[in-house]
Formats: sequence, C-alpha cells, structure tokens
Amino acid sequence: MLILKSARAVDWNPPRVQEHADIVIEKDTILAVGPNAALSYYDRADHVIDCGGKIVHPGLVCSHHHYYSGLSRGVLAEIGPTPDFISILKQLWWRLDRSLTDEDIYWSSMICSIDALKCGTTAVIDHHASPGCIPGSLDHIRRGFEETGLRGMTCYEVTDRNNGAEEAQMGIEENIRFARTIDRERKEGTWSGLCEAAVGAHAPFTVTDEALEGIADAIAQTGRGIHIHVAEDRYDVSHSHHYYGKDLIRRLDDAGVINEKALLVHGVHLSEAEIELINERDAFLIHNARSNMNNGIGYNGHLPGVKHAVLGTDGIGANMFEEFKIAFFKHKDASGSLWPDDFTRMLSGGNRILERYFNRPFGVIEPGYAADLVISDYLSPTPLEAENIAGHMAFGMGAQDVRTVIVNGKIVMEDRSFSLDVEQVYRKAAEAAKRLWKYMDTLSAR
Repeated sequence: MLILKSARAVDWNPPRVQEHADIVIEKDTILAVGPNAALSYYDRADHVIDCGGKIVHPGLVCSHHHYYSGLSRGVLAEIGPTPDFISILKQLWWRLDRSLTDEDIYWSSMICSIDALKCGTTAVIDHHASPGCIPGSLDHIRRGFEETGLRGMTCYEVTDRNNGAEEAQMGIEENIRFARTIDRERKEGTWSGLCEAAVGAHAPFTVTDEALEGIADAIAQTGRGIHIHVAEDRYDVSHSHHYYGKDLIRRLDDAGVINEKALLVHGVHLSEAEIELINERDAFLIHNARSNMNNGIGYNGHLPGVKHAVLGTDGIGANMFEEFKIAFFKHKDASGSLWPDDFTRMLSGGNRILERYFNRPFGVIEPGYAADLVISDYLSPTPLEAENIAGHMAFGMGAQDVRTVIVNGKIVMEDRSFSLDVEQVYRKAAEAAKRLWKYMDTLSAR
C-alpha cells in the first residue's frame, strides 16, 4: 500500500481542488481520498510520501505519438528539398522508418518513455512503423513501456506504400498478433496492466481498399479500434475524391473501421459532414497543434464541433503541458472561440480512450480510479481554485514542476530520479541514432 499524505489534490475534468487530502493507493487503484483518509491505513502502508501541501494531479495522457521518431532529434542524415508535406514524408520520415532495426525501436521506446515520465505524462498512445522489421516490432515498443513503468498503447501502421499488399498483410498480422498476446495474458492473469493494443494504419492515401478490408477484419477479431492519420494534408482529401469518389471519412466508415474506439489523427482538412460522422460514431479526433505548425499543413478549425477532441504530439515528445499551451495559444491566434478550460477537457479526454481500451476508470482522484498520479512542485502565486485551474495550466504550470510520478500504483520516478540508469540508456540511444542516420543516407526518397 502507498499513501500520499497531506496533498493538494487537483483534478482537471471536472475541475476540483481538495485541500489537505490523503490519497491511499492499494495495488493499482486509488482506495481512499480526503482529509485524514489515511489514518486507518498507516499500519498497512509499504511507503508513505508526505506531500506537505504539494499538488497531486492525475497523470497526463499523450493520445498520439510516434515512438519511431525517438532517434530523429537533430538528425544529420542528408535530407533533400521538402517544399510540401508529401516531400517531408518521403525525404525524412519514410526513409527513417525504413531504416529502423529491432534495436533502434527498443532504444526509441526507452528514451521516449523516460521523456514522457519526466513531463508527468503517465500514458502514451503510440503509432508505430518499421517496414524493414514488422513482425515482433510492437514487442520492442512494449518493452520500453514496461521497463520504465509507463502505461502505453501501440499498434502497427498498416500501409501499402513500400511493398504493396504483402507489406500491408504483414502489418495487419502484427496488429492481430500483438492484440491477441495482450488478450491471452489478461486471461491467464499474467498481464502487467500497463500495455494495450489498437489496430494501426498510416493514412487513407497509402491504404488500398483491400488493405482496409483486412484492417476491418482485424478490428472485428480483436475488439479494438483503428488508429490512423486522416486529412493531415489536403492531398489525403483529394486522393480519396479522385481514386474513390468519396470523402475519406465516408470511405473509412463504409469499410466498417470507425467505431467508438477509433483514433482519428489530425483531421485538419475534413468537411463538416465528416466531423458529424465522426461524432455519430462516437470516435476520437486527436489534435496535434505543434506538429501541424511544424509541417505547415494549416489549422484545424473544427475543434469546437468535435465531440471527442483530444491532444497528441505526433512524435514531438510527450510534454503535454507544452502541447496544451501551444494548442490553446494557436487556437486564439486563429481567432478561435475556445478557452483554457476547453483545452483541459481535451487534455483529460485522453483518459476516455484509456477507459475504452483498459476497461477501468482513469483521470480523476477518486476511489476506484487507476492510480496514475503526479506530485508537482508548482507554487501558485495566486489562489488556485476549481474555477481557474485551466488558467494556471495555460499560464503557469509546466513539466518543470513534475517531482514524482506514480503509474499503476507504482512509483516510477521519485524526486526526479529513476531506478534505472538513465544516462546509460541515452548513451545507447545516441549510438543507435548514429547508425540509423548513416543508413538513412543509403536510401533514396520514394
């Protein structure tokens, strides 16, 4: 049993501040919360943390990441001209993912997971690609989750873009294999509780109807949802109209791949009718403000009308404090109508994804909820109340305040220190990055 004593418990959605709260954690679940709630549990406690009035808040969720990008920071491979989004994919990302080895995937997962935890992100939903080593690739992502103690979901992004139907089928099989592994462990009682699976696909313009049929079958077999980029660039939209004669969300829906677990990413250039269809299917639309800005693909003005809008990073780390701020400020720059509390709801919305996949409640400091928590050093220079939590998030709180992180009831970072050798992990990752960049230079863009 773990006890957090005398905390200032802060919830994002619905917003709430509980002063002088004890938080009692039994195994992976919050057992009791409130002033003096721990009094009858001290004799059973394995560890007690005196928070001394520090803020404790639910862990943050990154609802879309690309762990395969972990070794791309400062990439020194020879990158050709990138005047548009498609050339960025061909010159950089598709060369990088074709260059990945099993070892690269593992080190990418390790450093991305450590970086996430440092920022108070306790769950990451990954979208993986490694065309040169598809079978078993998701296991290497999972190793990074579990060795660092991070909660995560992953999938393989099915595509025909390199080797046609054969490549697509391998991706489909990897998604099914990984999901069935999780299901078997759940049934046998050996599941760690940390990792779940989706069914991935790259983007509609790189997935044929035949591949979509296979993806639909994988969704039906596994009971999961699709995780796919949609309308990130206008080309995706025009491709769907030109080759299939329909809006791309209609095409996906006609294939039977949009359900309440569907994770649809970006959606910058969707139509109002497509947003309505997403809402009807109770699916999620994942907004990645920094990535959209970085790639110059335009602004998503649909956010106020999306039922389940949530926040991701699209591979630009997992600092969700930063993503929240930039998403809000970019929205205001675009003369949007939303306020900070709308974006805290989006940030907290990642917990709804976790609930649909892990089948348990997340994101609130209440008995029965998953014990994914962050102890923060944030000192408020003004009153911190339920009514202004979002304002503190937008203009004050940040990853620099994260002190201790608890995932699934276990302390994975305490006083900003890990039990694993972080410096060695980063050294190994740097060595892998050098090899990766060198190999990228041998591949042509295509």
